[in-house]
Amino acid sequence: MAEIATIDTLPSAADIYLFHEGTNFRSYSMLGAHTAAEEGVTGVRFTVWAPHATYVGLAGDHNGWDGTQDMDSLYKIPDSGFWSRFFPGIKPGTFYKYRIVASDGSSFLKADPFAFKAEVRPATASVVTDLSGYRWGDAAWRRKSKAPYHQPLNIYEMHFGTWRQKEDGEFYSYQEMSEILIPYLVEMGYTHVEFMPLAEHPYDLSWGYQGTGYFAATSRYGEPHELMYLIDHLHQAGIGVILDWVPAHFAKDAHGLRMFDGSPLYEYADPMLAEKPGWGTLSFDFSKPEISSFLISNALFWFEYYHIDGMRVDAVTSMLRLDFEKQAHQYRRNVNGGLENLEAITFIQNLNKAIFQYYPKALMMAEESSAWPGVTAPAHEGGLGFNYKWNMGWMNDTLGYIEHDFWGRPHHHNLLTFPICYAYAENYALPLSHDEVVHGKKSLLDKMPGSYEQKFAGLRQLLGYQISHPGKKLLFMGGEFGQFIEWKDQEQLDWLLLDYDSHRSMLAYTAALNKLYRSEKALWELDHSQEGYQWIDADDNEQSVISYLRKGKKPGDTLLFIINFQPVQRQQYRIGVPRPGIYEELFSSEDVAFGGSGIHNLPQKSKKLEWHNQVNSIELTLPPLSFLVFKKSSRVGKSKEANES
Repeated sequence: MAEIATIDTLPSAADIYLFHEGTNFRSYSMLGAHTAAEEGVTGVRFTVWAPHATYVGLAGDHNGWDGTQDMDSLYKIPDSGFWSRFFPGIKPGTFYKYRIVASDGSSFLKADPFAFKAEVRPATASVVTDLSGYRWGDAAWRRKSKAPYHQPLNIYEMHFGTWRQKEDGEFYSYQEMSEILIPYLVEMGYTHVEFMPLAEHPYDLSWGYQGTGYFAATSRYGEPHELMYLIDHLHQAGIGVILDWVPAHFAKDAHGLRMFDGSPLYEYADPMLAEKPGWGTLSFDFSKPEISSFLISNALFWFEYYHIDGMRVDAVTSMLRLDFEKQAHQYRRNVNGGLENLEAITFIQNLNKAIFQYYPKALMMAEESSAWPGVTAPAHEGGLGFNYKWNMGWMNDTLGYIEHDFWGRPHHHNLLTFPICYAYAENYALPLSHDEVVHGKKSLLDKMPGSYEQKFAGLRQLLGYQISHPGKKLLFMGGEFGQFIEWKDQEQLDWLLLDYDSHRSMLAYTAALNKLYRSEKALWELDHSQEGYQWIDADDNEQSVISYLRKGKKPGDTLLFIINFQPVQRQQYRIGVPRPGIYEELFSSEDVAFGGSGIHNLPQKSKKLEWHNQVNSIELTLPPLSFLVFKKSSRVGKSKEANES
């Protein structure tokens, strides 16, 4: 077997150096399988990083999946850990794996870590794929994209395989899905869709969070160009795309990254660092510069090849904490005696620096469940460098409150008021995510106390409260129409529920709420500034009522919110207002079109009567379990329609 190839298209010395330095952020362009023409012959160049292997060969149908003959062997590039060879005649669509012989003489097959496509599970081979050739039509979308801070951001989170399925239970392809998903998202008024992980994974019920093919869009739903088509047409319809991404850990499946060249390569050698016992997975070894090159290249790859607009980075806390979900005997402290994974912190900072260097308007959203400081602070200032963090505290407090029976709510009023105390500590997104409607936690609708009608009123309230609280928004599929049972994670959503008035009305409510959100600047323009929020009354725990203002940059954009969390009507409820004038009911969760009682307030002219530390006030009727929005009218003088309190 020859020791080194002499063909010009080998990885360059500079590329190899940068890979080992941890700064080759386009490593997918040299590693993996790439169609090429070398010395006038067409074929595929295969390159793999396997520094501890004594032999690497190409195995496939053409050689009976053997890969041990000289004609199958890749050439070792000295002092690099790389193996590479050009194979003439091989074409896109060829199935392959690497035959690896470890230092102990053991021999096994591995899928290509840099493959752009994999076989449909349960088969596990990599597939030679040329990603070029798709003609994008989203140039206008990419030109007009803006930084998210002062823009509306309302995300629909979905699991691709269980949003909708065909009548026979088969999946829709990426391209087929575009025909039904895009009109739905447009009609509902969402700004973005977030796909749960689409990188290749062997087990459906991992939902994509235990991956094996980081560069391969899962073949469950079709070809890479079909996913490009879906994202392209989402952009053309004005909808951004966020991809759930999992750099914290990977699956242990034999064909994957585990013990890739016969030794711990992608994972830590130390089991205390490598093992994630609660999940049965392995952590990436963040101490290796090569892992930084691999993962940062992968993140940039999805932006570059698939035109995604952002990432939700999964399980960040598990990366940061050495003791995450571990018993005392399962971890050890860092060199400074702390529990932080210092190497993971550096990796995360470098990741975000690289993403924003190349894609300054990207969304990088951390699913970080602890009180780790500076998650959205700039990396150069010591923060982690994300621009958004999921507000898990708001989610837990809010769901904890709404799950209480009505009689218990006055005693837990602080769950509504406390989240404002930290609402501006980070740039937050407010998630009502898949994790809250699975594994016995019940659906959002079924979490609500009370009768059938009260459950729907409670869900309308919850979504209204979310849309009016400081922070960007995320809702998991099914919540918008009141999925009654929790997410089943194998079957499609219960779309048949839309045959019933209550669920159709719930869907209409969510669409109207989303429209309100996008049209009112007070709901997003000052999301990350304390000037954008003001309590009117945070202390009416006995009646379970809260009231507050959301403000935009212009005083005329201010909105007044009143939420009655009890199934009791409040008549002659006086509320302080910031300025004199006529206040009109802009939105009510109790509109009959939404399945509500139809109780409304006529325009109210304020009275100079001090209330709630305001000079002026109005008197309202609060329907049971209602979410009400008022706005000061721009009309001057007394309205014939207005009631003077």
